[in-house]
Amino acid sequence: MREVRVRIAPSPTGYLHVGTARTALFNWLFARKHGGKFLLRIEDTDRERSKPEFEQDILEGLQWLGLTWDEPIVYQSQRLLLYQREAGRLVERGKAYPCFCPPEELEARRQAMLAKGVAPKYDRKCRYLSPEERERLMREGRPYVLRFAMPLEGEIVFHDIIRGEIRFANRELDDFVIVKSDGFPTYNFACVVDDHDMGITHVIRGEDHISNTPRQLHLYAALGYEPPQFAHLPLLLGTDRSKLSKRHGAVSLNEYRKMGILPEAMVNFLALLGWYPSDQQEIKTREQLIAEFDLADVKPSGAIFDLEKLLWMNGHYIRQKPVEELARLLVPYFAEQGWLHDPPTEDEWRYLLQVTPLVQERMRTLQEAVGLADFFYREPDSYDEKAKERLRKEGITDLLMELSNRLEALTDFSVEQVERTVRQLAAEKGLKAAEVIHPTRAAITGRMEGPSLFHLMAVLGKERCVGRLRKAALWVSNERERGLTISPQHS
Repeated sequence: MREVRVRIAPSPTGYLHVGTARTALFNWLFARKHGGKFLLRIEDTDRERSKPEFEQDILEGLQWLGLTWDEPIVYQSQRLLLYQREAGRLVERGKAYPCFCPPEELEARRQAMLAKGVAPKYDRKCRYLSPEERERLMREGRPYVLRFAMPLEGEIVFHDIIRGEIRFANRELDDFVIVKSDGFPTYNFACVVDDHDMGITHVIRGEDHISNTPRQLHLYAALGYEPPQFAHLPLLLGTDRSKLSKRHGAVSLNEYRKMGILPEAMVNFLALLGWYPSDQQEIKTREQLIAEFDLADVKPSGAIFDLEKLLWMNGHYIRQKPVEELARLLVPYFAEQGWLHDPPTEDEWRYLLQVTPLVQERMRTLQEAVGLADFFYREPDSYDEKAKERLRKEGITDLLMELSNRLEALTDFSVEQVERTVRQLAAEKGLKAAEVIHPTRAAITGRMEGPSLFHLMAVLGKERCVGRLRKAALWVSNERERGLTISPQHS
């Protein structure tokens, strides 16, 4: 059996799409499962739209996912002599011919066919030019493209690993362009030449390429190449089952990376888009994915890109992270807020290590940590509506001031001592512990949700907690003076 060799071949005409990333992952998993090679080809023959920044984004995205390639990158723009040589072979064999039809003439014919309700395709006018006529047009310096001479009868049949047997009637396929007038190859031609030259054994790509496959198979036959096996993956769909697009949210991999999706979560999530493990377990390590992945188990129907599921899965991986590793990942997000330096000072790092476990359980993305941790780094400048409701209850001013005085007197501001102080105050006042805990949380954090109150207070420290309790007490007094209704403490 030949060594498995697969490739991903993105064009640097845009940022790395999550669909391309999923295709790259399936190729990589297949190669690793079979002990083969995963290769990268940059299809940069579109000189106007190809940009270095897009190529950089593609390379960084694949590396971020851990999809390392096994041989040097192949660039199509550096292989023009190879394409010209192979195109020349096709012309010599009568399998390709020059087409001199001007673009405006082709467009006029196309519009005429559309007007008649006929599917537009090239009418093969230049295929039937005499050798003398072709020579004359060449001497005149007429610009031309090279077209492939498609068989006029019969059909092309191939086996798709995912979809089974697929057939195309040759009469439905036109004589497509293989080399443009500027000498650059078209997608189908360059793809076939490259896949053969790179020894690709399996072409695993999106189902939008199914219509290209019969054209490519004809090229394989005309060039005398052995064709690879084909597997066409289902397209990614939004939750409304339409093709995934920007209206469904982010579509570039880098946007999810900036959001704070972890690479291991993205790999796990993408692997389940079209393929589902037989044991029904959704959380899989990279090693498990490699061991279990099978192209034959990929379903041909569209795969739903469900952002909520990705966030759930990412939250799972965040919770599994060691605190120190997660803290390192949070540094750039917190540094962007001006809360610490990147890299942090020793004091900033020690504080971050205390904050991280208190927000870890509630995070779904790294970016969400900013909103969850903001009260650790800045005093609340306002209170949310639920917090205001708590603070407006009767007797809260005196309660907050009393608690602030007792906390200020503590010499040991530990979790245990803070909790004992709060609960003792509640008991002495004849209140339930929650009737002290809730307004205390509102005063210190400005909100009613968050980590354990006593743990977050111990991290914030005595000075911050006392100051915020007194500030909230003053806010309540000001609200009272403005005539706002104070609801009963026990309501």
